[in-house]
Formats: sequence, C-alpha cells, structure tokens
Amino acid sequence: MSNATRILLALFIGLALGVFAAAQAPVIGVQTAYWLDIVGSLWLNGLRMTVVPLVVALLVTGIVKSAEAARAGPMAARTVFWVMCLMVISAVLGAVLTPALLSLWPMPAESAAALRAALTTVPAVAEQPPLRDFIVALVPTNPISSAANDSILPLLIFTLVFAFAVTRLAQGPRAQMAGFFSALADAMVIVIEWVLKLAPIGVFALAFVVGARSGLAALGAVAHYIVTVSIVGIIVGAFAYPIAVFAGKVRLGEFVRQIAPVQAFAVSTQSSLASLPLMLKKAEALGVRESTAGLVLPMAVALLRVTGPAMNLAVALYVANWFGVELDAFDYGFAIFIAALTSMGAVSLPGSVSFVTSIAPICLALGIPIEPLALLIAVETLPDIFRTTGNVQMDVALATVIEAPEKEKANALS
Repeated sequence: MSNATRILLALFIGLALGVFAAAQAPVIGVQTAYWLDIVGSLWLNGLRMTVVPLVVALLVTGIVKSAEAARAGPMAARTVFWVMCLMVISAVLGAVLTPALLSLWPMPAESAAALRAALTTVPAVAEQPPLRDFIVALVPTNPISSAANDSILPLLIFTLVFAFAVTRLAQGPRAQMAGFFSALADAMVIVIEWVLKLAPIGVFALAFVVGARSGLAALGAVAHYIVTVSIVGIIVGAFAYPIAVFAGKVRLGEFVRQIAPVQAFAVSTQSSLASLPLMLKKAEALGVRESTAGLVLPMAVALLRVTGPAMNLAVALYVANWFGVELDAFDYGFAIFIAALTSMGAVSLPGSVSFVTSIAPICLALGIPIEPLALLIAVETLPDIFRTTGNVQMDVALATVIEAPEKEKANALS
C-alpha cells in the first residue's frame, strides 16, 4: 500500500471515528480530540519548518536552470518563454475560475462554520496593513527577518533579485552557488519525505479532531473541495487543445487521437517523467521532428507543470473562502505572481511535497491559514490525476507549437 493511500485512509478513518465519538461518547471524544490536536499540530509544524528554506532554494535553482536553458539556443529560449507565459496564464485562470466556481456552487455555510470551529489552532485572520506600509514592506530591509517572520512576499522578491544576480556570475561561481542551493533543496526534500512518512499519524489525528468537532459536515466539505479544485485543473489542461490547433497547426482530431494514450498512461502513473517516452513518440506522430521533441519535451517536463499555478492558487483561494479571508485586487495580483513563481521552482518535486511548498507561500503572503493544508494533502491523490493529465497534454501541445515555425520554414523553402 502506497503512503498516499495510507494517508487517504487515515483521513477517512479519523473523520469516521471522530464523528462516532462525538455522537456516542462526547466526553471521551473531547478528551481524545484535545491530545490528538497536539499530535496533529506537531506534525503540521514539521511541514511548516521546511517551507521557507525549500522555497528559496527551489526558486534560485529554478531561475538558474531556466537561464542556462535559454542560453542553449533560439529553440530553447523560445521554449522557456512559452513556459513562463503558460505558467502566468495558468495562475490567472486559477484566480478567475476559483471564485467563479465558488460563487456558482458555494461551500455549504454550515460545513464552513463547523470546520472553522473544529480547527482551533488556526489563528485569527490579521487585518491588512495600510496600502503604503504594504508596498514599502515589499522590499525587505532584512531578508533573514522576513524569513523568520514568514513574510513570504518580501522574501520571494529578495530571492528573485538574488537568483537573477547569480545568473550573471562567471560560470565557476555560478555553478558553485547553484550546487549549494540544489543541495539545500535536496536536503529539505528528504526532511519533508521523513515528515510525510508520519503523515498517516498526523492526518489521522487532525481528522479525528475535525470529525469530533464538526460532525458529518466535514465529509461534504472534503467532497466539495475535491470537485472544485479538480474542475479548475480540467479546464486549464483543456487549453492544450486550442493551443495545439491554433499555435501548433495540428488538426484537432489528430491531436485528440495521439494524446489519448499519453493521458491514459499519465492517469495510471501520475508522473509526467514516466510518461516522457510515450510523449516523445506521440509528438513525432503529430509531425514534431525528433530533434525538436528531444529538446522541448524534456525541458517541458523539467520546467513546466501548467496545472500547478491554477490548482495551487485554487487551493489557497478555497481556504480563503472557507475562513472568510477578504482579498482585493492587489492580493489577487500578488497571488498570481507567487503561484506562477513557486510552481516553476517546484516542478521536479513529488506531488505531495510540491503541494506544501507551492501553496503555503501563497497562503502566508495573503494571510490565509495554512493549517487546513495538512488535511487537504490527504485527498490530493484525486486532484493529482487531473494535474498530471493536464500537464502531459500541454507538454505535447508545446512541442507542436515550437515545431510550427520550423514547419513553415520548410514549406517556404519547398
């Protein structure tokens, strides 16, 4: 049994036992929930302690790798440009689609209230500072202090400037700095993997607490969350079809036929990397030359996870809606920026690891509670199917887009 399956079972068993205890033995349920709340909070803190160093390390290495890839030639530079554009577009779609879905199909008010009451460790939502103070604080006077205080947006801005400065170093120092941050990221991933091995215990503890304090309302809320986030991923992934047709100059029927086996393989493996050999084969069947596919698709797998910004932002906005966090236009703008930026850095990570490192920075920057992420990670297996499917079909679509100018040149010459 995989760890993801154990986590999912821990969630539903914890919820069921919590609901049963609240109904049949309320006193025992309250006492048990008190101690399990401590266990769950300790596990959540174990996840939180890795977020800042991992996000910084991934952002630096991601920008350095993207800059090196762009130096490889015009085709590589064009691929990196498309990757950046698609990540921003994905984040914008997440910012538009999620509020629209929650408006059309809102989370039941009683479920939201019950879950807010159940998660007693969630701090009160802080008031937004005045606009002047908010803007001035974007450039940190002390990035170490920003990291210590979870001031993620100023920290990301500093890290972004630092990372671009690293790309301007000579090759030797640049390689040393990239190697250091790559090693730091690898070490943090190992720590997170250790913490996630304890996830069945932590998720069970938190789920019991939620079940005991909110009752059956929790089950409906979990189902509502899964459907909402999955729909966002499905819509974003579906943009691969018009991109392949209009920008990649591929017939719709042919793209649908060739991409179907890739989608099926992605669903079974939930891995873009494992799907790469089949993606290469089907891209060539769509008229992409072997040399183009061999450059673009590995780069796309390494740099592009197109559903990431949209679905990560959808999770954060769902939690904001759940806890009544009011967001304005500035908040949405910064959320789009952070979602695109952190998703690019987290592309090569396992889904359970990137779930935390990509969504927590959005929540921390906007004052959204991150405590619910410890529960939502348990059901990430289901939305992750649509994440992976959308990613692989967009990767193949991108290969057709990069190949399209080469086709036009060949046709002109002939």
